[in-house]
Amino acid sequence: MGEILEARQLDTATRILDAAEVLFVEHGFEATSMRMITQRADVNLAAVNYHFGSKDALFQGVFTRRLTPLTKLAISNLDRLESVAHQAPVPVDAIMQAFMDAALDVAHDPKRGGAIFVRLLSRTFVEAHPALRESLPRHYEELFARYAQAVARALPGLSDIELQWRLNFAFSAIFNAFAGNNILRLFVIEPVVNARDPRLIATYLVPFVVAGLTAPATALRHA
Repeated sequence: MGEILEARQLDTATRILDAAEVLFVEHGFEATSMRMITQRADVNLAAVNYHFGSKDALFQGVFTRRLTPLTKLAISNLDRLESVAHQAPVPVDAIMQAFMDAALDVAHDPKRGGAIFVRLLSRTFVEAHPALRESLPRHYEELFARYAQAVARALPGLSDIELQWRLNFAFSAIFNAFAGNNILRLFVIEPVVNARDPRLIATYLVPFVVAGLTAPATALRHA
């Protein structure tokens, strides 16, 4: 009897998380009401409060169930590259492709959240909601540290400051692209850019990011 009750509670929590995940992508955190979540999940407000306690806690819950698999996959991809390199620096294009491959694997795996979660993750980085500002760095500390170290080894001519700026621009571009934002819509009526196809995004995004990371150092250009 206890196992059946536990399974039902787990199913309820999963339905709430799945519903919130989709709604946060479609409407953003602020515009998504608890009423919208309960209606989509077919539960009452008491069930949401029981499992998560608050909207902020639910928002964090949506991420925590997905972040660990994505982080492990991205780090595993980088581990494999560094193992093959035998202590030599891994090329920047391979480093960024390793991260992109992890994002694409998640985007095409509904069990890990699929494209919905990738868009939500990207949107959250772009919007930087307070509910996740403190918790996200803890989840991504190892991931970004490992990728920053790998890029630093590949680009020894960059100062620490310039490397940080470039990584900031690189990952901002990545997350903004996967969030589905298409700036061209502000300037043209029917842009040909398809900002909803993860693989198409990656095809054009990786060379762009790599070019920015590997450009001559600012100090050298000024000299």
